[in-house]
Amino acid sequence: MIPLSTTGEITGYRITQTLGVVTGNMVQSKHIGRNIMANLKNLVGGEIAGYTEMLTEARTKAQERMIQDAQAMGADGIVCVRFTTSAIAQGMSELLAYGTAVKITKA
Repeated sequence: MIPLSTTGEITGYRITQTLGVVTGNMVQSKHIGRNIMANLKNLVGGEIAGYTEMLTEARTKAQERMIQDAQAMGADGIVCVRFTTSAIAQGMSELLAYGTAVKITKA
């Protein structure tokens, strides 16, 4: 597994080469069943577990795709990892994972 870091370094490693930006994304749409439950939950308040689960799955998939992008570049690690979301259309969102692919060696 490629080590990931939200900072510009990976503890215990030395960056020897910067390879470039890597990305992975996932576009997710609302499921009608989840949408109905969310609307009901909106009346009483609280966490909407179906949406939390949906976004967790999307984040995991986007991260996996970012790692695949890095591996295709020959990277050993990814630094400065970030996640962002944006609305694509009504009921659809994109989750994007991005970072900088690097070559590393043990410190």
